[in-house]
Amino acid sequence: MDISKFKPSLVYTIYIAATPEKVWEALTSAEYSREYFSGFGVEVEDRVGGAFVLRAPDGSVHIGGEVIAYDPPRKLVITFNVNWPGLVEALGETLVTYEIEQSGDSVRLTMTEANDREISEDILSGGRAGWPAILSSLKSVLETGKPLAIEMEPPKRMLEALKKMGVKIPGMPK
Repeated sequence: MDISKFKPSLVYTIYIAATPEKVWEALTSAEYSREYFSGFGVEVEDRVGGAFVLRAPDGSVHIGGEVIAYDPPRKLVITFNVNWPGLVEALGETLVTYEIEQSGDSVRLTMTEANDREISEDILSGGRAGWPAILSSLKSVLETGKPLAIEMEPPKRMLEALKKMGVKIPGMPK
């Protein structure tokens, strides 16, 4: 995959009182991710070209992808494609990069979501709401042992924009 054509659309940086190894483990293990990612379990095959899967609490594949870069505990790059009919065809693949850097007694975690084409603000609004909540809850789990109890509305703007593009969203009327 030629990732040079991907341009960042969302970038978030957060500081976490943890070691790079603990942050890496939280990003790559189902045990941790179920705590901070609303019951969703991450599965990462530990090699370039390996599979990346995010399973919903019911065990179904919600997001699938491929490991593009695997450099524990510093950098993980994955394709991050929501498993909705027609989504990848409509939006192209999504690339998510996690960069983990020691920063004093803390870790600086930078998450970048990139796309190979322009994505509308309506579509990006979903990630702009979701990523800060996910990363804040990850921080809370690592620092306190407890996830944040965040109540979020469904990303209506994003869902409506996808619907207009002809993407079939499970559980949403046509």
